[in-house]
Amino acid sequence: MRRFNLAVLATVALSAGLTAVPAHAAPERHRPLGLENCTATACHFDVPAGTYDVSVLLGGDAASSTSVSGETRRSLLPETAAPAGERVARSFTVNVRTPEGEPTGPAGTAGLDLVLGGTAPALADIRVTPARHARQVFLVGDSTVCDQPGDPYSGWGQQLPQYLRKGVSVANYADSGESTVTYLANPQLFATVQPLIRRGDLVLVQLAHNDKTTDEVTYRTNLETLVAGIREKGGEPVLVTPIVRRWFNSDGTLNNNTALLVNGLGVDHPAVIRSVAAAQDVPLIDLTAKTKSVVEALGVEGSKALYLYNEKRDNTHTSVHGATVYAEFVRDELVAQHLLPAGRVRTE
Repeated sequence: MRRFNLAVLATVALSAGLTAVPAHAAPERHRPLGLENCTATACHFDVPAGTYDVSVLLGGDAASSTSVSGETRRSLLPETAAPAGERVARSFTVNVRTPEGEPTGPAGTAGLDLVLGGTAPALADIRVTPARHARQVFLVGDSTVCDQPGDPYSGWGQQLPQYLRKGVSVANYADSGESTVTYLANPQLFATVQPLIRRGDLVLVQLAHNDKTTDEVTYRTNLETLVAGIREKGGEPVLVTPIVRRWFNSDGTLNNNTALLVNGLGVDHPAVIRSVAAAQDVPLIDLTAKTKSVVEALGVEGSKALYLYNEKRDNTHTSVHGATVYAEFVRDELVAQHLLPAGRVRTE
């Protein structure tokens, strides 16, 4: 997706042509790409699909506060302050692919695009190099997880990259409107993800919101098929129960089928996910329980900011704020369950 003026970026872009390579492959070694590819607010790196380490030096003569996002609105580095005259070094690893956002969406802009944000952004230096030994965190999910293309929407998977340090990248293959049935049936989805999985990669699966007409046997079988397919490639599956819908009872609780993802056939999606995780010895992140707890604690009014109620009267999809809160839950579970080393996760 084009997010800034390519005519401006063209004046600083590299002249090298693009070469299509698999998303998990790195291009041939070349000198690091740097500040010559940037304007005051954005950078464009003319690189093929792959995984890249990005090292930035933040700060300037005045006090600054800088965040970095990229590709389809992914949060890659949280806002970072630097005192006047000082420099702060940070690094992260980013996945570059086509399509750059949702797998069934538009191709987007070729190469790596980064946007500088924050209250007072200042970029002193930047280096982009192919990542040689990065571990991928693949995301399989729906619109509550995906890289949403436009404001005010955001999936929790879109906010997760900012919490991971160099050496781990998020490859978000969540797609709006998908169920366990369609994710397995569409060749752009699991059939595309599975060959990219390498030994040791994590694959987080959250599919339930669109399984409205899926019976329990089919739903369970589909989850088991996804688990087996991930393990076949040496990946580590992680089952994630769905985020709750913001649908209150009169007593201020969320104990109803709409909120807790029980479909019209009576299939309790979170319960089935928990059961499959236990039976298959798969790590479980119980986002249903965690999001239920925070939504109920905030109450009817306070929880509106997590979702898009104020903007869209939408009680299913999250705002940037809500997606960030929920991504923090996922980050914390990745560390607590030793799925990622604490040193690879950003907590500041």
